[in-house]
Amino acid sequence: MKIVSADFVKSSPRADMCPESSEPEFAFIGRSNVGKSSLINMLTERKNLAMTSSKPGKTMLINHFIINGKWYLVDLPGYGFASRGKRDRNKFIQLINHYVLDRMQMTLLFVLLDIRLEPQPIDLDFINMLGENGVPFALVFTKADKLSKEKQGKMVKKYLDTLCAQWEELPPHFVTSSTSKQGRDDILNYIQDVIASLQSDTTNQ
Repeated sequence: MKIVSADFVKSSPRADMCPESSEPEFAFIGRSNVGKSSLINMLTERKNLAMTSSKPGKTMLINHFIINGKWYLVDLPGYGFASRGKRDRNKFIQLINHYVLDRMQMTLLFVLLDIRLEPQPIDLDFINMLGENGVPFALVFTKADKLSKEKQGKMVKKYLDTLCAQWEELPPHFVTSSTSKQGRDDILNYIQDVIASLQSDTTNQ
């Protein structure tokens, strides 16, 4: 897939305030400081489309960007930032649950994971919640340029082996680097295939 246009549409404090549209939405979420903004900028080849922040976990909004005029890239708030108070954490849980579980346009959720880290309980709990609720998602391992190819493979295998303890079928996964653009084509082609499948299903109805 070639990105010819990527434009900011709206920031929404609640899922029911998101843009009214029937276009498919591909959302990105992960723990604070996982490299989500850098990944979005890399995928779209727009340097400042998603603004990186010196204060991870600061954003509490759902950000919509229209891509090629045909689908939405959705930047969700980062989770798990320690400095958030209980009230903010509860607000975040409600915000994410309403979007992920109730937003009909949400086509696929990309869950970002720092490839350098061992499987984290907060990520595993979130992934299991998605599975329990039948939410379609894929895993995106970020910051791959920080490790050798051999180490990348070992860390990904360790993560997938952990999931195998509870999952019969593993979700798709991608290994990425915002610095080297590793994984860019894989993710965009996957999105393109999902959109094509949706269009085929609509045509056959």
